[in-house]
Amino acid sequence: MGKSNQTQHSKVFYRPIEAAIRWSGLVRFEARILNTLGDKIVLDVNDFPRWPMLKLNLERLYDAFRNGELPYGKSGITCDDPTLLTQPDLTVRHVDLKAWMTHYYPDQKPEFLFEGIERHLHSAINLDNLQALLIDREALKLRLTELEQSFKALQDQHRLLSEKASCGAGEDKTLSLRGESTYLSVIGGLLTLLLGKSPSGKRYSSFDTTTSIISALLAYFPGHPGISERTLWEKFSAAKRHVGDEAD
Repeated sequence: MGKSNQTQHSKVFYRPIEAAIRWSGLVRFEARILNTLGDKIVLDVNDFPRWPMLKLNLERLYDAFRNGELPYGKSGITCDDPTLLTQPDLTVRHVDLKAWMTHYYPDQKPEFLFEGIERHLHSAINLDNLQALLIDREALKLRLTELEQSFKALQDQHRLLSEKASCGAGEDKTLSLRGESTYLSVIGGLLTLLLGKSPSGKRYSSFDTTTSIISALLAYFPGHPGISERTLWEKFSAAKRHVGDEAD
């Protein structure tokens, strides 16, 4: 497998013309450009007229050197010596160049400085923000899994109660007070979670109201015993009162 463009063309430090060549996307012409320039450190107006960005980007670098925006040095060693600005061994470090470009040219992310994921990020989003979003996403996925498991437990309980009711025809089918209290606590707790929000303000589920939950149940379990709009409203209202949650 070949190396990435960043790995191939990145260096620990660069001569200004080398950085300008990479910034301008002209690496494949680097040898030709360097041979043509020889010992020159700046470009004349008529140098490489086909590639105007090369001259502009080189001038941007020297402007940043002169105005103290971009650290420079000699042979990769940072040194604030203005006499170096006219010397052929003037260099700029990779890390300093990347930090400077991120600050002053956030819309430009050449491959030799930025990795793939960095180049595709919006300029307002940095890697720290992306990491925080990914962590928050994983936390929400875990919470959703917990809610789905709770909802499945409620479905299983409802199925068992329905089977018991079917098998116990003619027997006393009234729930004990303790059983009814447990039943209402489970339903009330699930309703609170399904309609609630995390401490950071994110909703635990896509349900906004009790009405939306009832509509989903009616659509998901048409014709099932006990799954009717009237019964669900009665049971949900009783459950919310039981857990002390009167919010809709």
